[in-house]
Amino acid sequence: MRSIRPALAAASLAVALALTATACESGGDPKADAKPTNSAAKEGGSGADEAQLPDDLDGIADRLKEHGIDVDKWKNGEWKNWDKDKWLREAKDFANPVIEGLWDADRMKTAKSPSQTISSKAAASNEGVTDPEPRPVRAEPERTPYHKYAAPVGKIFFDTPEGTAVCSGTVVKDPRNPGKSNLVWTAGHCVHAGQKGGWYRNIVFTPAYNHKGLSARALESAGPQDRAPYGQFWADWISTSNEWIDGTTAADPEGGSYEYDYAVLHVKPERGTKSLEETVGAALPVDFSSPSPKSVDAMGAWGYPQAPPYDGALMHKCIDRPGRLSLTPSSPTMYRIGCTMTAGSSGGGWFRETGGGKLALVSNTSIGPAGSNGWLAGPQLGDGAKRVFDTMSEKYGSQ
Repeated sequence: MRSIRPALAAASLAVALALTATACESGGDPKADAKPTNSAAKEGGSGADEAQLPDDLDGIADRLKEHGIDVDKWKNGEWKNWDKDKWLREAKDFANPVIEGLWDADRMKTAKSPSQTISSKAAASNEGVTDPEPRPVRAEPERTPYHKYAAPVGKIFFDTPEGTAVCSGTVVKDPRNPGKSNLVWTAGHCVHAGQKGGWYRNIVFTPAYNHKGLSARALESAGPQDRAPYGQFWADWISTSNEWIDGTTAADPEGGSYEYDYAVLHVKPERGTKSLEETVGAALPVDFSSPSPKSVDAMGAWGYPQAPPYDGALMHKCIDRPGRLSLTPSSPTMYRIGCTMTAGSSGGGWFRETGGGKLALVSNTSIGPAGSNGWLAGPQLGDGAKRVFDTMSEKYGSQ
């Protein structure tokens, strides 16, 4: 019989996230209800390509121009050109000009989960330090309204050469800009295609997406305040690990860089000037201590699974005691929990209690088993992840 201790920890973990979401509830605008409408062999990775990152966020036009791209033409449809010479790849070349109104109900509805979420190699691996496969934990729908129970969690929409796509993300605290964070944590494969591709495009974060928990059919006729109660936030800069950029790709999903599959977005509102944290009223700190799985009673994963049997409309959660998963003998060990969430939950935060009922983000959903949906795995966040995070906070947090 399963220990009762993790079960009790799981219950308090869910309560802790609810408390996090409501502690600063007045900072957000949930009035839409009333409107009609590690054991790491590489020391955690090398982190972001800091030497090549620009010093400001206003050079989008210049960065595009360097590649022969006119920003106005980009907004008028040139972004659909995925030719190799037009697909920006390097850390210094990220560009994501705001195209107001692009992500309407129709585009959101057609967005699918990114293909590289599932790794067949991970499903079969028994190399390195790997614990027995966990029993599946059935994902539970989050209580509604989401802004009350899980306000920091949201949905990420973006464009790929294969079409529109979705992931999940979490509003995280920026220690250099307390109370005014514009940072979102997600997975590297939700923002960059890896070795044989570049940055995805039109990347938007929608906190507490579908906060009333409407069905997919009801969402089709719902107003923007129901789909995006806090509005849409465009990524104006993103940082991910060099290991992700140089490693795993959709065409070669077994390249072994999922251990570094994390990213941080700096965002700005499509309309207005208020920071993301002020708008939502909540954010979570990030824990870079890489706690041993054996030392953690429970971890909880939150996200918006989109692949069957889910449809991407509802936020779900799984809570379980973590185990270890090693994809190769020489690479860092990942966390693994039982969970039936599918692709689309990628990038969603994993949380643990750090004492005193306080909650922190400790990982993000990266991979699951090919052909089934019984577990999820996420990277341990160590020194490399902290460098990625610090780069965003130091260079762009106040912009």
